[in-house]
Amino acid sequence: MISRDLNPIDFLKVEDLEKIHKASLTVLEKNGVEFHSPEAREVLQKGGAKVEGEKVFFPPELVMEQVSHAPSEFTLHARNPENSVTVGGNHTVHAPGYGSPYVMDYENDKRRSAKYDDYVAFTKLCGNSKNCDVVGGVVVEPNDVPDNLRHAKMLQAAVKHTDKCLMGSAMGEKKAQESLEMAGIVFGGVDKVRENPALVSLINTNSPLQFDPRMLEALMVYARNNQPVLVSALAMTGTTSAVTLAGSLVQQCAEVLSGIVLAQLINPGTPVVFGSASSIVDLRTGNLAIGSPESVKMFSVIAQLARYYDLPSRGGGSLTDALIPDAQSGYESMMVVLSSIMSGINFMLHSMGLLENYMTMSYEKFVIDDEILGMAGNYPGTFPVDDDTLAVDAILQVGSGGNYIAQEHTFRHMKEMRVPIISARENYAGATDFSDTAKRAHEYCKTVIEEHQDPPLDEKIEEELNKYIENIKE
Repeated sequence: MISRDLNPIDFLKVEDLEKIHKASLTVLEKNGVEFHSPEAREVLQKGGAKVEGEKVFFPPELVMEQVSHAPSEFTLHARNPENSVTVGGNHTVHAPGYGSPYVMDYENDKRRSAKYDDYVAFTKLCGNSKNCDVVGGVVVEPNDVPDNLRHAKMLQAAVKHTDKCLMGSAMGEKKAQESLEMAGIVFGGVDKVRENPALVSLINTNSPLQFDPRMLEALMVYARNNQPVLVSALAMTGTTSAVTLAGSLVQQCAEVLSGIVLAQLINPGTPVVFGSASSIVDLRTGNLAIGSPESVKMFSVIAQLARYYDLPSRGGGSLTDALIPDAQSGYESMMVVLSSIMSGINFMLHSMGLLENYMTMSYEKFVIDDEILGMAGNYPGTFPVDDDTLAVDAILQVGSGGNYIAQEHTFRHMKEMRVPIISARENYAGATDFSDTAKRAHEYCKTVIEEHQDPPLDEKIEEELNKYIENIKE
Protein backbone atom coordinates (compact mmCIF):
# COMPACT_ATOMS: atom_id res chain seq x y z
CA MET A 1 0.00 0.00 0.00
CA ILE A 2 1.36 3.37 -1.05
CA SER A 3 0.70 6.37 1.19
CA ARG A 4 1.07 9.74 -0.52
CA ASP A 5 2.62 12.71 1.25
CA LEU A 6 1.84 14.89 -1.77
CA ASN A 7 -1.63 16.24 -2.50
CA PRO A 8 -3.43 14.57 -5.43
CA ILE A 9 -3.53 16.43 -8.72
CA ASP A 10 -6.90 17.86 -9.77
CA PHE A 11 -7.06 17.37 -13.52
CA LEU A 12 -10.16 19.46 -14.25
CA LYS A 13 -11.22 22.89 -13.07
CA VAL A 14 -13.97 22.80 -10.46
CA GLU A 15 -16.52 24.29 -12.87
CA ASP A 16 -15.77 21.59 -15.48
CA LEU A 17 -16.11 18.84 -12.89
CA GLU A 18 -19.48 20.31 -11.88
CA LYS A 19 -20.62 20.14 -15.51
CA ILE A 20 -19.85 16.41 -15.65
CA HIS A 21 -21.64 15.84 -12.35
CA LYS A 22 -24.78 17.73 -13.42
CA ALA A 23 -24.85 16.06 -16.83
CA SER A 24 -24.61 12.63 -15.13
CA LEU A 25 -27.59 13.45 -12.92
CA THR A 26 -29.52 14.51 -16.01
CA VAL A 27 -28.78 11.17 -17.69
CA LEU A 28 -29.86 9.27 -14.57
CA GLU A 29 -33.10 11.22 -14.30
CA LYS A 30 -34.12 11.36 -17.97
CA ASN A 31 -32.70 8.19 -19.52
CA GLY A 32 -32.13 6.02 -16.46
CA VAL A 33 -30.19 2.76 -16.26
CA GLU A 34 -31.39 -0.74 -17.11
CA PHE A 35 -31.21 -3.14 -14.15
CA HIS A 36 -31.72 -6.69 -15.37
CA SER A 37 -32.84 -8.00 -12.00
CA PRO A 38 -36.38 -7.83 -10.60
CA GLU A 39 -35.03 -7.86 -7.04
CA ALA A 40 -32.71 -4.92 -7.71
CA ARG A 41 -35.51 -2.94 -9.36
CA GLU A 42 -37.78 -3.61 -6.40
CA VAL A 43 -35.17 -2.29 -3.97
CA LEU A 44 -34.64 0.82 -6.09
CA GLN A 45 -38.36 1.48 -6.48
CA LYS A 46 -38.96 1.18 -2.74
CA GLY A 47 -36.06 3.56 -2.22
CA GLY A 48 -37.64 6.29 -4.35
CA ALA A 49 -36.54 5.60 -7.93
CA LYS A 50 -39.04 5.38 -10.79
CA VAL A 51 -39.18 2.00 -12.55
CA GLU A 52 -40.55 1.40 -16.05
CA GLY A 53 -39.99 -2.14 -17.28
CA GLU A 54 -36.31 -2.89 -16.69
CA LYS A 55 -35.28 0.75 -16.70
CA VAL A 56 -34.79 2.71 -13.49
CA PHE A 57 -34.90 6.53 -13.32
CA PHE A 58 -33.09 8.29 -10.49
CA PRO A 59 -34.15 11.64 -8.99
CA PRO A 60 -31.01 13.74 -8.28
CA GLU A 61 -31.85 14.12 -4.60
CA LEU A 62 -32.08 10.31 -4.21
CA VAL A 63 -28.64 9.87 -5.78
CA MET A 64 -26.93 12.44 -3.59
CA GLU A 65 -28.65 11.28 -0.41
CA GLN A 66 -27.64 7.64 -0.91
CA VAL A 67 -24.07 8.43 -2.01
CA SER A 68 -23.63 10.38 1.23
CA HIS A 69 -24.17 7.18 3.24
CA ALA A 70 -21.07 5.46 1.80
CA PRO A 71 -17.81 5.76 3.78
CA SER A 72 -14.98 7.90 2.45
CA GLU A 73 -12.50 5.18 3.39
CA PHE A 74 -12.56 1.71 4.91
CA THR A 75 -10.28 -1.09 6.07
CA LEU A 76 -10.01 -4.33 4.11
CA HIS A 77 -8.87 -7.04 6.50
CA ALA A 78 -6.31 -9.75 5.72
CA ARG A 79 -5.86 -12.99 7.66
CA ASN A 80 -2.48 -11.58 8.63
CA PRO A 81 -3.47 -8.26 10.24
CA GLU A 82 -0.14 -6.74 9.18
CA ASN A 83 -1.34 -7.03 5.58
CA SER A 84 -4.70 -5.28 6.10
CA VAL A 85 -5.06 -2.12 4.01
CA THR A 86 -6.93 1.18 4.07
CA VAL A 87 -8.88 1.97 0.90
CA GLY A 88 -9.37 5.69 0.48
CA GLY A 89 -7.70 8.83 1.77
CA ASN A 90 -4.09 9.24 0.70
CA HIS A 91 -3.56 5.52 0.08
CA THR A 92 -3.20 3.50 -3.12
CA VAL A 93 -3.83 -0.25 -2.85
CA HIS A 94 -2.54 -2.59 -5.57
CA ALA A 95 -4.02 -5.80 -6.98
CA PRO A 96 -2.70 -7.83 -9.94
CA GLY A 97 -4.23 -8.30 -13.38
CA TYR A 98 -7.81 -9.52 -13.53
CA GLY A 99 -9.76 -11.65 -15.98
CA SER A 100 -7.16 -12.48 -18.62
CA PRO A 101 -7.95 -15.70 -20.52
CA TYR A 102 -4.39 -16.00 -21.87
CA VAL A 103 -0.82 -16.25 -20.58
CA MET A 104 2.27 -15.21 -22.54
CA ASP A 105 4.71 -18.10 -22.95
CA TYR A 106 8.02 -16.24 -22.94
CA GLU A 107 10.22 -19.18 -23.95
CA ASN A 108 8.05 -20.06 -26.96
CA ASP A 109 7.17 -16.44 -27.75
CA LYS A 110 3.40 -17.02 -28.02
CA ARG A 111 0.31 -16.78 -25.88
CA ARG A 112 -1.69 -19.79 -24.68
CA SER A 113 -4.83 -20.45 -22.64
CA ALA A 114 -4.39 -19.87 -18.93
CA LYS A 115 -4.48 -22.85 -16.56
CA TYR A 116 -4.90 -23.37 -12.83
CA ASP A 117 -1.16 -23.84 -12.42
CA ASP A 118 -0.73 -20.33 -13.85
CA TYR A 119 -3.21 -19.00 -11.31
CA VAL A 120 -1.22 -20.60 -8.48
CA ALA A 121 2.10 -19.32 -9.86
CA PHE A 122 0.83 -15.74 -10.18
CA THR A 123 -0.62 -15.98 -6.67
CA LYS A 124 2.82 -16.96 -5.35
CA LEU A 125 4.34 -13.98 -7.13
CA CYS A 126 1.71 -11.80 -5.46
CA GLY A 127 2.57 -13.28 -2.09
CA ASN A 128 6.25 -12.47 -2.55
CA SER A 129 5.70 -8.95 -3.90
CA LYS A 130 6.14 -6.02 -1.52
CA ASN A 131 3.79 -3.99 -3.71
CA CYS A 132 0.85 -6.38 -4.12
CA ASP A 133 -1.82 -5.86 -1.44
CA VAL A 134 -4.88 -7.79 -2.68
CA VAL A 135 -4.97 -11.28 -4.21
CA GLY A 136 -7.69 -13.60 -5.45
CA GLY A 137 -10.34 -12.66 -7.95
CA VAL A 138 -9.51 -13.76 -11.49
CA VAL A 139 -5.79 -13.10 -11.88
CA VAL A 140 -6.09 -15.35 -14.91
CA GLU A 141 -9.04 -17.46 -16.05
CA PRO A 142 -8.07 -21.11 -15.30
CA ASN A 143 -9.69 -22.79 -18.27
CA ASP A 144 -8.85 -26.31 -17.06
CA VAL A 145 -11.08 -25.99 -13.95
CA PRO A 146 -14.86 -26.54 -14.27
CA ASP A 147 -16.79 -23.28 -14.17
CA ASN A 148 -18.81 -24.25 -11.08
CA LEU A 149 -15.58 -24.74 -9.08
CA ARG A 150 -13.36 -22.09 -10.60
CA HIS A 151 -14.13 -19.28 -8.14
CA ALA A 152 -13.72 -21.57 -5.13
CA LYS A 153 -10.41 -23.05 -6.28
CA MET A 154 -9.05 -19.58 -6.99
CA LEU A 155 -10.05 -18.25 -3.57
CA GLN A 156 -8.60 -21.33 -1.90
CA ALA A 157 -5.28 -20.78 -3.70
CA ALA A 158 -5.21 -17.15 -2.59
CA VAL A 159 -5.75 -18.20 1.03
CA LYS A 160 -3.21 -21.01 0.92
CA HIS A 161 -0.34 -19.28 -0.84
CA THR A 162 -0.65 -15.79 0.68
CA ASP A 163 -1.96 -14.10 3.81
CA LYS A 164 -2.99 -10.90 2.07
CA CYS A 165 -6.38 -9.30 1.38
CA LEU A 166 -8.81 -11.23 -0.81
CA MET A 167 -11.21 -10.73 -3.70
CA GLY A 168 -14.49 -12.59 -4.05
CA SER A 169 -16.38 -13.76 -7.12
CA ALA A 170 -18.83 -11.42 -8.85
CA MET A 171 -20.29 -14.11 -11.11
CA GLY A 172 -23.78 -14.30 -9.70
CA GLU A 173 -25.50 -14.86 -6.36
CA LYS A 174 -24.36 -18.46 -5.78
CA LYS A 175 -20.65 -17.82 -6.35
CA ALA A 176 -20.71 -14.61 -4.32
CA GLN A 177 -22.42 -16.41 -1.43
CA GLU A 178 -19.91 -19.27 -1.62
CA SER A 179 -17.02 -16.79 -1.61
CA LEU A 180 -18.50 -15.19 1.51
CA GLU A 181 -18.91 -18.55 3.24
CA MET A 182 -15.33 -19.54 2.40
CA ALA A 183 -14.14 -16.24 3.86
CA GLY A 184 -16.15 -17.12 6.95
CA ILE A 185 -14.16 -20.36 7.28
CA VAL A 186 -10.91 -18.41 7.11
CA PHE A 187 -11.87 -15.56 9.44
CA GLY A 188 -13.91 -17.39 12.08
CA GLY A 189 -17.44 -17.03 10.79
CA VAL A 190 -19.51 -14.96 8.39
CA ASP A 191 -20.58 -12.67 11.25
CA LYS A 192 -16.96 -11.70 11.82
CA VAL A 193 -16.53 -11.05 8.12
CA ARG A 194 -19.56 -8.74 8.23
CA GLU A 195 -18.02 -6.84 11.14
CA ASN A 196 -14.55 -6.70 9.56
CA PRO A 197 -14.84 -6.67 5.75
CA ALA A 198 -12.50 -9.25 4.23
CA LEU A 199 -13.65 -9.60 0.62
CA VAL A 200 -13.69 -6.98 -2.10
CA SER A 201 -15.42 -7.70 -5.39
CA LEU A 202 -15.44 -6.13 -8.83
CA ILE A 203 -18.91 -5.15 -10.06
CA ASN A 204 -18.74 -4.00 -13.67
CA THR A 205 -21.43 -2.05 -15.47
CA ASN A 206 -22.54 -3.20 -18.90
CA SER A 207 -22.10 -0.05 -20.96
CA PRO A 208 -24.03 1.77 -22.15
CA LEU A 209 -26.19 2.26 -19.05
CA GLN A 210 -26.95 -1.32 -18.01
CA PHE A 211 -26.19 -3.83 -15.26
CA ASP A 212 -26.37 -7.54 -16.08
CA PRO A 213 -28.07 -10.03 -13.72
CA ARG A 214 -24.91 -11.76 -12.46
CA MET A 215 -23.23 -8.54 -11.39
CA LEU A 216 -26.39 -7.30 -9.68
CA GLU A 217 -26.88 -10.58 -7.82
CA ALA A 218 -23.29 -10.47 -6.55
CA LEU A 219 -23.54 -6.80 -5.59
CA MET A 220 -26.64 -7.53 -3.53
CA VAL A 221 -24.98 -10.46 -1.70
CA TYR A 222 -21.96 -8.38 -0.80
CA ALA A 223 -23.96 -5.27 0.16
CA ARG A 224 -26.23 -7.31 2.47
CA ASN A 225 -23.11 -8.64 4.17
CA ASN A 226 -21.21 -5.33 4.35
CA GLN A 227 -18.44 -6.35 1.96
CA PRO A 228 -16.81 -3.71 -0.28
CA VAL A 229 -17.63 -3.52 -3.98
CA LEU A 230 -15.67 -1.84 -6.74
CA VAL A 231 -18.51 -0.44 -8.86
CA SER A 232 -16.74 0.19 -12.15
CA ALA A 233 -17.72 1.38 -15.61
CA LEU A 234 -16.28 -0.49 -18.57
CA ALA A 235 -17.03 1.95 -21.38
CA MET A 236 -15.22 2.20 -24.70
CA THR A 237 -15.27 5.55 -26.46
CA GLY A 238 -17.02 5.72 -29.82
CA THR A 239 -18.53 2.26 -29.36
CA THR A 240 -20.18 1.80 -25.96
CA SER A 241 -19.83 5.42 -24.84
CA ALA A 242 -19.58 8.83 -26.46
CA VAL A 243 -16.38 9.37 -28.43
CA THR A 244 -15.42 12.49 -26.45
CA LEU A 245 -13.73 12.07 -23.09
CA ALA A 246 -16.21 14.40 -21.38
CA GLY A 247 -19.21 12.54 -22.81
CA SER A 248 -17.76 9.15 -21.89
CA LEU A 249 -17.12 10.36 -18.34
CA VAL A 250 -20.72 11.56 -18.02
CA GLN A 251 -22.00 8.10 -18.90
CA GLN A 252 -19.47 6.35 -16.67
CA CYS A 253 -20.36 8.58 -13.75
CA ALA A 254 -24.07 7.89 -14.21
CA GLU A 255 -23.53 4.12 -14.36
CA VAL A 256 -21.33 3.99 -11.26
CA LEU A 257 -23.56 6.28 -9.20
CA SER A 258 -26.60 4.10 -9.96
CA GLY A 259 -24.80 1.00 -8.68
CA ILE A 260 -23.69 2.82 -5.55
CA VAL A 261 -27.28 3.93 -4.88
CA LEU A 262 -28.42 0.29 -5.03
CA ALA A 263 -25.71 -0.81 -2.59
CA GLN A 264 -26.65 1.92 -0.10
CA LEU A 265 -30.37 1.21 -0.30
CA ILE A 266 -29.66 -2.44 0.51
CA ASN A 267 -27.34 -1.61 3.39
CA PRO A 268 -26.55 2.03 4.23
CA GLY A 269 -22.82 2.38 4.82
CA THR A 270 -21.78 -0.45 2.51
CA PRO A 271 -18.15 0.25 1.52
CA VAL A 272 -18.05 1.15 -2.17
CA VAL A 273 -15.37 2.32 -4.58
CA PHE A 274 -16.10 4.70 -7.46
CA GLY A 275 -14.34 2.98 -10.33
CA SER A 276 -13.49 2.78 -13.99
CA ALA A 277 -11.71 0.40 -16.32
CA SER A 278 -12.85 2.37 -19.35
CA SER A 279 -10.70 3.24 -22.30
CA ILE A 280 -10.61 4.86 -25.66
CA VAL A 281 -10.99 2.87 -28.85
CA ASP A 282 -8.67 3.46 -31.79
CA LEU A 283 -11.40 3.79 -34.41
CA ARG A 284 -8.87 3.17 -37.19
CA THR A 285 -8.49 -0.43 -36.00
CA GLY A 286 -11.43 -0.95 -33.63
CA ASN A 287 -9.01 -1.98 -30.86
CA LEU A 288 -8.83 -0.69 -27.30
CA ALA A 289 -5.97 1.66 -26.47
CA ILE A 290 -5.61 1.31 -22.71
CA GLY A 291 -1.99 2.45 -22.73
CA SER A 292 -2.94 5.81 -24.22
CA PRO A 293 -2.67 9.29 -22.66
CA GLU A 294 -6.42 9.71 -23.21
CA SER A 295 -7.10 6.74 -20.93
CA VAL A 296 -4.82 8.31 -18.33
CA LYS A 297 -6.88 11.50 -18.48
CA MET A 298 -10.08 9.56 -17.83
CA PHE A 299 -8.60 7.81 -14.80
CA SER A 300 -7.38 11.16 -13.47
CA VAL A 301 -10.90 12.60 -13.68
CA ILE A 302 -12.39 9.45 -12.13
CA ALA A 303 -10.16 10.04 -9.08
CA GLN A 304 -11.27 13.67 -8.96
CA LEU A 305 -14.95 12.74 -9.28
CA ALA A 306 -14.60 10.22 -6.46
CA ARG A 307 -13.15 12.95 -4.22
CA TYR A 308 -16.07 15.18 -5.23
CA TYR A 309 -18.46 12.52 -3.89
CA ASP A 310 -16.16 11.79 -0.91
CA LEU A 311 -15.63 8.20 -2.04
CA PRO A 312 -12.57 6.02 -2.66
CA SER A 313 -11.61 5.64 -6.33
CA ARG A 314 -10.52 2.79 -8.58
CA GLY A 315 -8.66 3.15 -11.87
CA GLY A 316 -5.34 2.87 -13.66
CA GLY A 317 -2.95 -0.06 -13.47
CA SER A 318 0.14 -1.21 -15.33
CA LEU A 319 -1.79 -0.93 -18.57
CA THR A 320 -0.38 -1.42 -22.04
CA ASP A 321 -1.43 -2.37 -25.53
CA ALA A 322 1.91 -4.09 -26.18
CA LEU A 323 1.84 -7.79 -27.06
CA ILE A 324 5.16 -8.68 -25.40
CA PRO A 325 7.11 -7.34 -22.40
CA ASP A 326 9.11 -4.79 -24.37
CA ALA A 327 9.91 -1.07 -24.20
CA GLN A 328 6.35 -0.10 -25.17
CA SER A 329 4.90 -2.16 -22.34
CA GLY A 330 7.28 -0.42 -19.94
CA TYR A 331 6.73 3.20 -20.92
CA GLU A 332 2.96 2.86 -21.23
CA SER A 333 2.67 1.10 -17.87
CA MET A 334 4.85 3.63 -16.08
CA MET A 335 2.79 6.48 -17.55
CA VAL A 336 -0.51 4.99 -16.36
CA VAL A 337 0.75 3.90 -12.94
CA LEU A 338 2.52 7.11 -11.98
CA SER A 339 -0.23 9.42 -13.23
CA SER A 340 -2.89 7.34 -11.45
CA ILE A 341 -1.01 7.47 -8.16
CA MET A 342 -0.43 11.22 -8.46
CA SER A 343 -4.09 11.78 -9.38
CA GLY A 344 -5.13 10.07 -6.14
CA ILE A 345 -6.47 6.70 -7.32
CA ASN A 346 -7.09 4.58 -4.20
CA PHE A 347 -7.51 1.07 -5.62
CA MET A 348 -5.47 0.00 -8.60
CA LEU A 349 -6.61 -3.27 -10.14
CA HIS A 350 -4.48 -4.57 -13.03
CA SER A 351 -1.35 -3.36 -11.26
CA MET A 352 0.86 -6.21 -12.43
CA GLY A 353 1.28 -8.52 -15.38
CA LEU A 354 -1.02 -7.27 -18.14
CA LEU A 355 -0.30 -7.25 -21.85
CA GLU A 356 -2.57 -6.82 -24.89
CA ASN A 357 -5.21 -4.52 -23.39
CA TYR A 358 -6.50 -6.78 -20.60
CA MET A 359 -6.34 -10.03 -22.60
CA THR A 360 -3.00 -11.58 -21.61
CA MET A 361 -0.97 -12.01 -18.42
CA SER A 362 2.81 -12.30 -18.51
CA TYR A 363 5.09 -13.58 -15.77
CA GLU A 364 7.89 -11.35 -17.00
CA LYS A 365 5.64 -8.30 -17.20
CA PHE A 366 4.46 -9.04 -13.65
CA VAL A 367 8.01 -8.70 -12.35
CA ILE A 368 8.70 -5.61 -14.47
CA ASP A 369 5.50 -4.03 -13.16
CA ASP A 370 6.54 -4.90 -9.61
CA GLU A 371 9.69 -2.87 -10.29
CA ILE A 372 7.61 -0.03 -11.75
CA LEU A 373 5.34 0.02 -8.69
CA GLY A 374 8.33 0.14 -6.38
CA MET A 375 9.70 3.12 -8.28
CA ALA A 376 6.39 4.96 -8.73
CA GLY A 377 5.37 4.32 -5.14
CA ASN A 378 8.61 5.82 -3.91
CA TYR A 379 7.98 9.15 -5.66
CA PRO A 380 4.93 10.56 -3.78
CA GLY A 381 6.60 9.95 -0.41
CA THR A 382 8.61 13.01 0.61
CA PHE A 383 11.91 12.82 2.47
CA PRO A 384 12.74 14.19 5.94
CA VAL A 385 14.47 17.54 6.23
CA ASP A 386 16.02 17.96 9.69
CA ASP A 387 19.37 18.63 11.32
CA ASP A 388 20.58 15.12 10.62
CA THR A 389 19.49 14.86 6.99
CA LEU A 390 20.70 18.36 6.13
CA ALA A 391 24.15 16.86 6.82
CA VAL A 392 25.87 20.17 7.56
CA ASP A 393 28.38 18.54 9.91
CA ALA A 394 29.27 15.92 7.29
CA ILE A 395 29.59 18.56 4.58
CA LEU A 396 31.91 20.66 6.72
CA GLN A 397 33.98 17.63 7.66
CA VAL A 398 34.46 16.47 4.07
CA GLY A 399 34.99 19.97 2.76
CA SER A 400 35.98 20.82 -0.79
CA GLY A 401 37.22 18.00 -2.98
CA GLY A 402 36.68 15.28 -0.35
CA ASN A 403 34.60 12.07 -0.46
CA TYR A 404 31.62 10.95 1.60
CA ILE A 405 32.01 7.19 1.15
CA ALA A 406 33.73 6.61 4.50
CA GLN A 407 31.58 9.02 6.51
CA GLU A 408 29.56 7.63 9.40
CA HIS A 409 26.64 9.74 8.16
CA THR A 410 26.76 7.84 4.86
CA PHE A 411 26.81 4.48 6.63
CA ARG A 412 23.84 5.49 8.78
CA HIS A 413 21.64 6.49 5.85
CA MET A 414 22.83 4.29 2.99
CA LYS A 415 20.06 1.68 3.36
CA GLU A 416 17.33 4.27 2.97
CA MET A 417 17.64 4.19 -0.81
CA ARG A 418 15.32 1.81 -2.66
CA VAL A 419 17.05 -1.31 -3.98
CA PRO A 420 15.81 -2.40 -7.44
CA ILE A 421 14.46 -5.89 -8.11
CA ILE A 422 15.76 -6.48 -11.63
CA SER A 423 16.97 -3.12 -12.96
CA ALA A 424 20.60 -3.07 -14.10
CA ARG A 425 22.97 -0.59 -12.42
CA GLU A 426 26.35 -1.87 -13.50
CA ASN A 427 28.64 0.07 -15.79
CA TYR A 428 29.58 -1.33 -19.18
CA ALA A 429 33.15 -2.22 -18.27
CA GLY A 430 32.18 -4.19 -15.16
CA ALA A 431 28.96 -5.78 -16.38
CA THR A 432 28.77 -9.57 -16.46
CA ASP A 433 25.18 -9.84 -17.71
CA PHE A 434 24.00 -8.03 -20.84
CA SER A 435 20.54 -9.66 -21.00
CA ASP A 436 17.52 -7.43 -21.51
CA THR A 437 14.94 -6.61 -18.84
CA ALA A 438 12.44 -9.28 -19.90
CA LYS A 439 15.11 -11.98 -19.73
CA ARG A 440 16.16 -10.88 -16.23
CA ALA A 441 12.52 -10.83 -15.18
CA HIS A 442 12.02 -14.33 -16.61
CA GLU A 443 14.86 -15.75 -14.54
CA TYR A 444 13.80 -13.85 -11.43
CA CYS A 445 10.19 -15.02 -11.48
CA LYS A 446 11.23 -18.66 -11.98
CA THR A 447 13.37 -18.40 -8.84
CA VAL A 448 10.61 -16.75 -6.81
CA ILE A 449 8.02 -19.37 -7.77
CA GLU A 450 10.38 -22.29 -7.11
CA GLU A 451 11.49 -20.96 -3.73
CA HIS A 452 8.08 -19.74 -2.57
CA GLN A 453 7.03 -20.79 0.92
CA ASP A 454 3.38 -20.61 1.89
CA PRO A 455 2.57 -18.58 5.00
CA PRO A 456 1.28 -20.57 7.98
CA LEU A 457 -2.35 -21.70 7.70
CA ASP A 458 -4.27 -23.58 10.37
CA GLU A 459 -4.74 -27.20 9.22
CA LYS A 460 -8.38 -27.12 10.33
CA ILE A 461 -9.07 -24.14 8.06
CA GLU A 462 -7.44 -25.90 5.13
CA GLU A 463 -9.48 -29.06 5.80
CA GLU A 464 -12.73 -27.10 6.03
CA LEU A 465 -12.02 -25.30 2.77
CA ASN A 466 -11.35 -28.65 1.06
CA LYS A 467 -14.61 -30.08 2.43
CA TYR A 468 -16.52 -27.00 1.33
CA ILE A 469 -15.23 -27.31 -2.22
CA GLU A 470 -16.05 -31.02 -2.26
CA ASN A 471 -19.65 -30.14 -1.36
CA ILE A 472 -19.77 -27.70 -4.29
CA LYS A 473 -18.77 -30.60 -6.56
CA GLU A 474 -21.74 -32.58 -5.34
